[in-house]
Amino acid sequence: MNSTRKLWAGLAVLLVASFAVLLWVGSEIHRQSPPMPERVVGPSGELVFTRDDIETGRQVWQSIGGQQLGSIWGHGGYVAPDWSADWLHREAEAVMDLWAVREAGVDSYRKLDASVQAAYAQRIQSLMRPNGYDEATRVIRLDGDRVDAISRVGGHYQSLFGNDPATAELREAYAMRENTVPDAEHRRRLTAFYWWTAWAAVTERPGSDITYTANWPADGLVGNKPTTDAFIWTVFSVLFLIAGIGLLGWHYAVNHGDELAPVLPRHDPLASIRVTPSMKATAKYFWVVIALFLVQILLGAVTAHYQVEGQEAYGFMLSDVLPYSLTRTWHTQLAVLWIATAWLGMGLYIGPAISGHEPKFQRLGVNLLWVCLLVIVIGAFAGQWLAVMQKLGLEHNFWFGHQGWEYTDIGRFWQWFLFIGLGLWLTLVGRALWPAIRNGGESRSIVVLLFLSTVAIGLFYAAGLMWGEHTSLSMVEYWRWWVVHLWVEGFFEVFAVAVMSFLFTRLGLLQVRTATIAVLFATIVFMAGGVLGTLHHLYFTGTPTAVIALGASFSALEVVPLAYVGFEAFHSYRMGKATPWMQRYRWPIMFFIAVAFWNLVGAGLFGFLINPPLSLYYMQGLNLTPTHGHTALFGVYGMLGIGLMLFCLRGLKPDVQWNEKLLGTSFWAFNIGLAGMALFTLLPLGILQLKAALEHGYWYARSAEFMQQPIVDLLVWMRVPSDTVFSVGALALAWFVFRLWVAPRRVPITQALPANT
Repeated sequence: MNSTRKLWAGLAVLLVASFAVLLWVGSEIHRQSPPMPERVVGPSGELVFTRDDIETGRQVWQSIGGQQLGSIWGHGGYVAPDWSADWLHREAEAVMDLWAVREAGVDSYRKLDASVQAAYAQRIQSLMRPNGYDEATRVIRLDGDRVDAISRVGGHYQSLFGNDPATAELREAYAMRENTVPDAEHRRRLTAFYWWTAWAAVTERPGSDITYTANWPADGLVGNKPTTDAFIWTVFSVLFLIAGIGLLGWHYAVNHGDELAPVLPRHDPLASIRVTPSMKATAKYFWVVIALFLVQILLGAVTAHYQVEGQEAYGFMLSDVLPYSLTRTWHTQLAVLWIATAWLGMGLYIGPAISGHEPKFQRLGVNLLWVCLLVIVIGAFAGQWLAVMQKLGLEHNFWFGHQGWEYTDIGRFWQWFLFIGLGLWLTLVGRALWPAIRNGGESRSIVVLLFLSTVAIGLFYAAGLMWGEHTSLSMVEYWRWWVVHLWVEGFFEVFAVAVMSFLFTRLGLLQVRTATIAVLFATIVFMAGGVLGTLHHLYFTGTPTAVIALGASFSALEVVPLAYVGFEAFHSYRMGKATPWMQRYRWPIMFFIAVAFWNLVGAGLFGFLINPPLSLYYMQGLNLTPTHGHTALFGVYGMLGIGLMLFCLRGLKPDVQWNEKLLGTSFWAFNIGLAGMALFTLLPLGILQLKAALEHGYWYARSAEFMQQPIVDLLVWMRVPSDTVFSVGALALAWFVFRLWVAPRRVPITQALPANT
């Protein structure tokens, strides 16, 4: 068996084993997720909440934006509090205030001596941590003091989500619009849902001293502190990281030599590719990429500004028209949409380019898919606006409005529409690639891997259809991260690696056999950590403790290949300098080099900063999370999408002189702006929040008291210069693409080189 076949066999075994374990973990999550009671009652059997209250409250939460307005169990937005942590702390303090009134005649436990407060803390833990759920009757029975405290906290939340002047200042701090939930009964039921998420966060599992959320959030008042497993597996994750880097370094030293082809072409081989009608039709995909990107940046600026003014934008009551939860929804969704559109367009372009075959009605299919893409974006976004403005109704929200899950917010109807569209994309790319697969040749393995990644992209989005409107939160999070982690971060990356390998081999710069082995090995290394590394998102979402062990171990391995992206960048640089005609591809290559850099910094350093269990226990949902999110999502996938788009544009407009100054401005503005955004705002703000969480508890790090400090406002305003620079880069890129079609400067292909060559 040759090296290529061994690698294919190893990849197959790895994927089968990894997904078998991942599915087993899913079955355990389903079995051990926090129970949903039929009734919650007081000491005398008086009714507090029903299951219908909790379930309907969850529907209300989803309809107003769900994870885009604050967070639940740490997943979601960052301006409003984490509602689970906030409720939990407020309820504990309300109980102790009741004790202080009854036993000491003061209105707050904070007025008592430190020794009495310490005694109260022990009592509150003894009261709240034991599991009062009866599995036989499906009833949760509560102490009378907790029932009274729930009434008090519930009143606060009903005031907050309405338009009560008493909580107007807090609504502004949380960037909530007035009358976020206009219906009083819906507000009451919303409190039932928030209470249940807090109950799961403080209630110990049967036969254990660990809560359903593995003692998350950190709150010493109720006895929530990191588990022993979090400490142990954090240590092992570091050991796995070091061992993995060492092994990969050894492999690289032994197996990598000079990978450039021994004889380089004298002319650009891609210049001779016939651009078919369907390939020309992909141009409109890249126009949409630019449009969605610009809108995403605008919405990002609005979303960031909400953190300063709360409900207004320079005096205009913006929240009445475009609430924070909606701008953040669209901002995060557009990030995925424009990047995915760039890659989808690349797939449609590269298929006929690889095979030289234009299937019948291929152009019609490309155009139809483009129309479907526009319908999905417009329809889904319109439904979300109607939902957040509370104009759609709970009965229609799940299917046509806002599902409330970050990155998978669109209504189920639009999810199905998108899945069908991906199926059409898979068909179009697959039938264009099939002749190249059938005819074999040296590049067959790379083309097959490209085809299989296309299949995975088309089919794995189905994970987003695996939950229903009332599926447990733990299982929704399990399937949601299949989409966010495996679909976006996994198979799209394999697709991109295969495309780049093919491009460099077709350009004659890489030896096909060497490139084939390299791309298969890279896929194996990435998937070794990538599949089960999905579990690091699920440490504290009502999952069994095995998730911590598996997630910590394999998420550490995700970082291993990123430690060697310097070599990847070096090889890209060498290929960019290999021949004079490669100057035609200078800027696509530069974007690939930027991908390597941000892979190391954004995905690697900032990713591992928050991935170990002990780190994530305190950092989940703090601004250290978007530090990783921004630098990895745009720095890696966004830069990669732009680089691939530029390769396609070079083929679509081979005789057009490129404006090197515009592309240079765009490239450096993106990198400088992204670095400034991370270093001057997100990272320091996240560190301040981490310090607050360690000293006072997670609830405080997300509270209005902390987030409204002058230093926080200053750090948010410090984003303005970096965001401005970044926006200049986007405008420069948009103008560059615009000029390719409007009044371009045409020159013979042999002369279409940068002015400085």
